[in-house]
Amino acid sequence: MQDAITKFTQNALADLRRQNFFATPKKGENFELRADLNSEYKERRKDTVKRVIANMTIGKDVSSLFADVVKNMQTDDIELKKLVYLYLINYAKSQPELVILAVNTFVKDTDDPNPLIRALAIRTMGCLRVEEITNYLCEPLRKCLRDDNPYVRKTAAICVAKLYDLNPQLTVDNGFVSTLQDMISDSNPVVVANAVAALTEINDSSSQKGLFNINSSILAKLLAALNESTEWGQICILTTLADYVPVDEKEAENIVERVIPRLQHANASVVLSAIKVFMVYMNKNYITSEKTIQHICKKMTPPLVTLVSDHSEIQYVALRNINLILQKRNDILNQEIRVFFCKYNDPPYVKLEKLEVMIQLCNEKNVDQVLSEFKEYCNEVDVDFVRKSVRAIGRCAIKLEEAAERCVNVLLELISSHVNYVLQEAIVVMKDIFRKYPHSYEGVIVDLCKNLENLDEPEAKASLIWIIGEYAEKIDNANELLEFFLESFKEESSMVQLQLITAIVKLFLKKPSQAQDTVQKILQTATQSCDNPDIRDRAYIYWRLLSTNPQAAKTVVLSEKPPIESKTKIISDSLLDELIDNIGTLASVYYKPASLFGGRTGDTRIFSSSAEETDANADIEGVPGTTIGGVENLLDLDFDDSAPAPQSATPPSSAAPKSGSNDLLDLLDDIPPMGNTGLSQPVTPSVSNSNIQNDLMSILGNSNNMGTSNNIMSPGAGLSNFANLNLQPQKTVMLPASDGKGMEISAVFVKRQNKFFMELTFSNKTAQPLSEIAIQFNKNTYGLVPLAPIGINVIPPNSSKDFTLPLGTNGPVQQMNPPTLLQIAVKNNLGVYYFQHVLPKSLFESSANTPSSSIPSFGGMNMSNNNNNNNNGLDGLLI
Repeated sequence: MQDAITKFTQNALADLRRQNFFATPKKGENFELRADLNSEYKERRKDTVKRVIANMTIGKDVSSLFADVVKNMQTDDIELKKLVYLYLINYAKSQPELVILAVNTFVKDTDDPNPLIRALAIRTMGCLRVEEITNYLCEPLRKCLRDDNPYVRKTAAICVAKLYDLNPQLTVDNGFVSTLQDMISDSNPVVVANAVAALTEINDSSSQKGLFNINSSILAKLLAALNESTEWGQICILTTLADYVPVDEKEAENIVERVIPRLQHANASVVLSAIKVFMVYMNKNYITSEKTIQHICKKMTPPLVTLVSDHSEIQYVALRNINLILQKRNDILNQEIRVFFCKYNDPPYVKLEKLEVMIQLCNEKNVDQVLSEFKEYCNEVDVDFVRKSVRAIGRCAIKLEEAAERCVNVLLELISSHVNYVLQEAIVVMKDIFRKYPHSYEGVIVDLCKNLENLDEPEAKASLIWIIGEYAEKIDNANELLEFFLESFKEESSMVQLQLITAIVKLFLKKPSQAQDTVQKILQTATQSCDNPDIRDRAYIYWRLLSTNPQAAKTVVLSEKPPIESKTKIISDSLLDELIDNIGTLASVYYKPASLFGGRTGDTRIFSSSAEETDANADIEGVPGTTIGGVENLLDLDFDDSAPAPQSATPPSSAAPKSGSNDLLDLLDDIPPMGNTGLSQPVTPSVSNSNIQNDLMSILGNSNNMGTSNNIMSPGAGLSNFANLNLQPQKTVMLPASDGKGMEISAVFVKRQNKFFMELTFSNKTAQPLSEIAIQFNKNTYGLVPLAPIGINVIPPNSSKDFTLPLGTNGPVQQMNPPTLLQIAVKNNLGVYYFQHVLPKSLFESSANTPSSSIPSFGGMNMSNNNNNNNNGLDGLLI
């Protein structure tokens, strides 16, 4: 009875101590912990180590207890030993000199009769990452690599890869890499899989290629181990097979046949890894037989369908990968479109991905079924999903010309429903259809114009205005319809204002008698009352065109627009090839290069011994990295509609952000807008009859500098008359490393040939690579914005990279104090950083002449001018 009471009391005290592991610290807690760590009672020491680990987990500094914790290593209690090892791994870097005290215990544990303790010791030694113990690690590691127990061997195999990352030369000199190569022949499949994983990692990180070569014997052992390995082991082996270059097509077909059974595995990652092998072999033409390819595609279909029926998170990953696969081979799943129909309980992110896949699979045979499904989705309560469904109907119309009329009929039914957001989205979609099939569905315009007063979204208004301007000659009351928008011109967003100016100019060129007063009114309002430089500049350009040469204005403004193309391919071919090589990884989910996630880059192919000599020097096309600049609003400072529109897909490095929206409706919209020097009201240009021979050339400068009319579209034409500032200021540190978490930014703003640039130097003073670098400016007096993303993918530790960032003046404008103050945000994979800089006023000085303020008459095209120089008109407005 007494023994039972004593045992009960001890258990109660132990439970009480466990409940207090994460309790609020008391004064002198470390002193109490140190006393308990040296207690004569085993259970108390064990509970104390648990409290130390608990404090370490929640971020408290318990490094002062290092020596006292290490004393508890020499124990037969595996649980206590694991806790002490966990503590050592966490504080080894901060206490490298004390880690030596634990070396003898580690070495002793590697000879322990218990294989779990042997494996635990060698695993912990590999995780310590301290140079001081690498020499002590070699001998225990050599014994564990040849241990009788496969669990110890497979743990030691991974330890070799960790040692190679810490000290490559020591690993090679001790023959550990050769031992790993021999372990591929191990009788245990788990050991084989770990050896393959370690060799693959070593081969990828080594500058010396060829550390991992596969011959026919090794290939046979890998394929044999594939069936008996664990899930992680199978993934490692399948990844190696995907990187392997078969000797001939027969060997490739043999590999495929051995991998096909993995498609029936219950683990989704194993299934995707097997599919990666098939896609890589077909994509790189290792298999060219059409019969074999059809067989593979047929085998891939059922597992992909099964993945779409799994949990919503797995569905999302599967759908993202299926989208990539369909962009390469759209014949897969073409009979299984019903599987991708949305269910009522699907999460929104799954529904949106299913929409994308259905658009990819849509063809002439199933388009009616797909349209019926999309129409049904338009009755959902999720507004964003309804909008995407309406746009999906338009994308089907653009993709399939034969089904365009049926898509238009569905859109008309949606318009007649008078649901506001459905109506507005349908009008935007109809604009795209008119761009794809001009003059094909003009009878729809009447139904669209009936809903003029119901529009309240900028994109819908801009789309309808474009339709009215494009077909103004066929709309009797086009002038009245456009005047309806003109009444609220000053309150409209920049997208609508830009489109309204263009539409009214089109109307004037088609019906001069009806729109003469309207065009003069809107051009005068835009040039005198608008703060946005884009709107002013477009009005000036049109005004000058109409004043100088109406025929040339017709040629430019009313020219035929190229039809838009179907957007079924959402990424570039080079990036698509890289993502196919990384199916089943984060890269294939985010549609970004694997290097941004710590993945492998460059040539990861593994050659066979016979193929190495012939293919080692083959030219391999590198996969360009995806720029991560300009993707999101870093500043989050209430940018209005005039802010540059971010790109959701990977933008090309030459793409410049435009003010307003992606305004692709007119030919002139492709011209980068010309900036203005500030917020002052512009002066109206005037042109004399003596300068009419300058034609359109005088818009952008001296016509003598332009050889042909092709130079009309050159945004840089005529800028050579401005004086170049030959100042070479030195870069200054704008973001110190202390404020940028180790990233230092030095920069200087310069002006060359009347164009603005920001010359940047990014310095990485951290111990890890910096990536995902992007930059953004806040609203400023001069509308300065970056014209390109930061073209730097990764900055290695302790290195610097330079980049010249082109700047434009087409951004949102806001008066700053002082006027040249510029607020900047920079983002990388560690966070977002803010700083500001006062630009020199000399940067914005211009020697251009200021045009006179007379207003031209558009009736008889008779203009007066007080400036007889060739460099007249808008030259004074260019920065």
